[in-house]
Amino acid sequence: MAAPGSAAQTTQPLASVPDRAEPATTVSGVPIDPLYTECNLEPLDGRRETQLGEPGCYPFTRGIHPTMYRGRLWTVRQFAGFGTPKQTNERFHFLLKQGQTGLSTAFDLPTLMGLDSDSPRALGEVGRLGVAVDTVDDIRELFQGIDLEKISVSMTINSPAIVIMAFFLVHAEESGFDWRKLRGTIQNDILKEFHAQNEFVFPPEPSVRLVVDLIEFCTEHVPQWNTVSISGYHIREAGSTAVQELAMTLADGMHYVEQCLARGLPVDSFAPRLSFFFNAHNDLFEEIAKYRAARSLWADLMRNRYGAREESSLKLRFHAQTAGCSLQDRQPEVNLMRVAYQALAAVLGGCQSLHTNSMDETLSLPSEHAVTLAVRTQQVLAYETGVPNTVDPLGGSYFVETLTEQMRREAEAYFEKIQSRGGMIRAIETGFFRREIAESAFAWQQAVDTRQKIVVGMNAFEESEEKPCDLHEVDPTVEQEQVEKLQSLRERRNATDWQAVLDELRRVAAENRNVLPALLQAARARATVGEIMDALADVFGRYAPGGESG
Repeated sequence: MAAPGSAAQTTQPLASVPDRAEPATTVSGVPIDPLYTECNLEPLDGRRETQLGEPGCYPFTRGIHPTMYRGRLWTVRQFAGFGTPKQTNERFHFLLKQGQTGLSTAFDLPTLMGLDSDSPRALGEVGRLGVAVDTVDDIRELFQGIDLEKISVSMTINSPAIVIMAFFLVHAEESGFDWRKLRGTIQNDILKEFHAQNEFVFPPEPSVRLVVDLIEFCTEHVPQWNTVSISGYHIREAGSTAVQELAMTLADGMHYVEQCLARGLPVDSFAPRLSFFFNAHNDLFEEIAKYRAARSLWADLMRNRYGAREESSLKLRFHAQTAGCSLQDRQPEVNLMRVAYQALAAVLGGCQSLHTNSMDETLSLPSEHAVTLAVRTQQVLAYETGVPNTVDPLGGSYFVETLTEQMRREAEAYFEKIQSRGGMIRAIETGFFRREIAESAFAWQQAVDTRQKIVVGMNAFEESEEKPCDLHEVDPTVEQEQVEKLQSLRERRNATDWQAVLDELRRVAAENRNVLPALLQAARARATVGEIMDALADVFGRYAPGGESG
């Protein structure tokens, strides 16, 4: 028997949980019937052949490859980045030794906002929530000792994405790597920043132009690179429902496709290198249905709206990350279970790569112990559960197929709403996306506050005393070290060359030419992220919600 006052006696009893007989809904609030039968599928009969099909065949509802994980497992890609490039490089090598098969880079807030580490606005944030990158030399240090022709690299950055890509390409060039053999992804999805994450610098239209510049350049020169990772993850993290995540993400993808077509790019030249990034949230079946609906919707759009003919243009390839917003700071070990189930949903839904969050991420950057457990979560799923042994094991389920079709229809209704508001840019400017997400976030919080939705350890099954976790701490000298390194570079570089490349960049931007070649020259001259973004802002202006620019 537990001693009086022990944790076993302070856990909230089961009786306090709301009655399970109440009407059930998904995490997003979609009503769920107690039983699904073949009758639920009757409305689908006229579309059954195209709606379900076989794995590896149009419309790819059941997966983009005929054998899926029987042929090749998903890529284990843990998100990592903190402190200086040297410190993050050490974490990269640690993760590769633990069995990670791809690298995923987190940048600090100043870098994400296009600021240098010595900017007054960067004070206190350098290296805190990701790695600090100011110049091409930081990229070189970040990927020191990593064979970029063998290890695929993901970089999560948006407004300065084209700048970081230029740095990455110059580093590859100076290190002797062939651009045509580089594999990886740069997020480069600026639209979701205007919807949800707020890490934008320029107004929407020139921001999208830079996305297309990167797509156009890499289509020709870096053909294996995923030029944009169209991201619903941050839309969901901001509080959207699963359907909103699905619809807004695909709508963003449609806008990028349309802008590339307007540039004169043939759809089959660039569409195969578009990729997607989705959230893996708590509701197992809703998430699986979301991924399946996304594949079939995208295949329909690419073939029937945009005229794609290559099969690779029709396939929606996606990375998934477990839901950071679902992690709790109370009983953080319980996050291990949340992440495992979310990872199961991503794999049952057919992801191509996966990041599993660490249990301590609501408290700090992940410790080595926590991130190792996160990697092990994927390895247990891959090698012990039997889940990868068959393709789309839930295909044909009355419940899953009904949810999948419901997701499709609701997403299509959102596409119409966006069009009725004047299209993507106008909907951003009028705040449509922000309002939709805010209303959903408020509804969810109300459901938690009234205990209609249970969050273990937060509004039920609480414990009065919890054991502290060992947390990762960022070295307080990081900012000073990064600033000193940056100032030393400024003293060493050729000032004449530096000024000339920035002047040329402004001319190219003003003349509406592709800026990436000029950015490569700026990177070679050791111009910094902040200097380059300032030069572009001289042409494009800066943006604030509500349309205030300047």
